Amino acid sequence: MLHRRKNDEETTYWLSYSDMMAGLLLCFVLIIALTTLHSKIQYDQKQNELLGKEKELSAQISTVSDQQALLSEQKEALIAQQEKLASQESELKQQSKLLGELEKLMDSQQEKLDSIIGVRTDLVKALKEEFNDSDLQVEVDEQTGAITFNSNILFEYNEDTLKDSGKEFLNEFLPRYASVLLGDKYKDYISEIIIQGHTDKSGTYIYNLDLSQKRAYSVAEYCLDDDSKVLDSTQLENMRSVVSVGGSSYSNPVYKDDGEIDEDASRRVEILFRLKDEEMITEMMEILNSEGTSASASTENTTLEENDNKENDDEVKVENVE
Repeated sequence: MLHRRKNDEETTYWLSYSDMMAGLLLCFVLIIALTTLHSKIQYDQKQNELLGKEKELSAQISTVSDQQALLSEQKEALIAQQEKLASQESELKQQSKLLGELEKLMDSQQEKLDSIIGVRTDLVKALKEEFNDSDLQVEVDEQTGAITFNSNILFEYNEDTLKDSGKEFLNEFLPRYASVLLGDKYKDYISEIIIQGHTDKSGTYIYNLDLSQKRAYSVAEYCLDDDSKVLDSTQLENMRSVVSVGGSSYSNPVYKDDGEIDEDASRRVEILFRLKDEEMITEMMEILNSEGTSASASTENTTLEENDNKENDDEVKVENVE
């Protein structure tokens, strides 16, 4: 009996110890499981955070790439604008150089023109002085130096044959006229002396054109014919080298103060002169003035383009700052 109790007590002891160990083991298992679960949760959180960081980094890389592409485009645009600006500056320098050369040429031509104007002024003055004391009643145009003869002095109405009074008039007038224009002081400046006929508006244009030309020719023939005694040999030779004749029909009438055509005054013969290089210089001045205006306009356009380029450069710089 005693022996059985002892065995029962030992058995009970070992059972209690086993239960305790099992309980401890279970606690350790639970602790390990909880620790593992906690670690797994932390690991998952870290993974999620890492994935979020990777996405954010990828977005930042994409943004940087876009900015680099935009910066590259802006750089290319800036280079193109700088090249265009350099080209425009080069063109502007060329235009400025050309404008300077044109200005020098204009100044040179202006000096020649002023000289010619001075010669014309002196000639007009000399002609007025020559005929002021005569009975010819010759009027010298203040601007051009042209002298007009009323055709009633030279011709009968609707005729082209010189009257005796016309011949007497030319005998006195032409030598004095030639002595001024073809004298040593001015003859080198004279390029042409023109005898121009004009008519009134009676009749057709062609009829009056023929009549005006014939009257101008009659004056030239009387003065410059081989048998003419109007001019001396030197004056005759000089006059022949520069004289031309023409007719204007009724295309250039004379008007009265009330605006009506003065028929008597319109029937006339004019003698006028041209100076050497005068027309060429006048035409050249017009061309140069036109070219100067174009160059100035081009310069203004270039300046406007430069300002636009500068504004575009500023815009590019602002975009880069952003």
